[in-house]
Amino acid sequence: MMKIREIDMSNEKVFAAVAIVAGVMMAGGPAVADGDAEQGRKAFRQCAACHSIEKGAHRTGPSLANIWGRKAGTIDGFRRYSKALKGAGVVWDDKTLDQWLANPKSLIPGNRMVFSGMADGAERQDLIAFLKGISDGGAETAGGMQGGMMGQRLPNLKELGPNNQVKSVTHCADTYDVTTQNGETHQFWELNLRLKTDSSENGPPKGAPVLIPGGMRGDRANLVFSSPEEISAIIKEQCKNE
Repeated sequence: MMKIREIDMSNEKVFAAVAIVAGVMMAGGPAVADGDAEQGRKAFRQCAACHSIEKGAHRTGPSLANIWGRKAGTIDGFRRYSKALKGAGVVWDDKTLDQWLANPKSLIPGNRMVFSGMADGAERQDLIAFLKGISDGGAETAGGMQGGMMGQRLPNLKELGPNNQVKSVTHCADTYDVTTQNGETHQFWELNLRLKTDSSENGPPKGAPVLIPGGMRGDRANLVFSSPEEISAIIKEQCKNE
């Protein structure tokens, strides 16, 4: 079987951005607004897989670009809030962010945060200072801190080359055959090929899915479409003669 590692990996540094995964906030102590925002930028790396600091750029969790002073569960354009968070009535400030970062489940029981908490009070204060800074200064933030976060942008799937651009996809029994625009065909056990959609501005062109690496062993991949309706339209049930 042709390994996925043979797919063009020139965009590997971009895919690394996809793999940065964590949760938004973390564990307890007094809330003080004198944290070090630059250290907070580093602490934010724990959150960057699930949250961006760009306005409107939502991931697993909502963008935190303008979190300061907002009521929990109200960021525009984010549709995946839990009922607990939407009904909490919490406004994000020094005190509530410190409590949330210390223990999200304790502040708002029943929320969907998967991160258990940040125990270091000083680290929490630094992160709070960073979040306040990006809310005050937008995505550019105080001291140019945004520059350090740019490497965490999601990949632009419209920019991938022919080794990753998909020409056709067929399915037979338990196998997917994916042929890319450079003429190579890659075979995957059906449970090793993940079908995904990305309807954002960085998603693949309409009707032109892309194949990107999905594991360290080279036998897994992600097949990304621009919308759900394309999946059944593009994948053909077809068994070639052996």
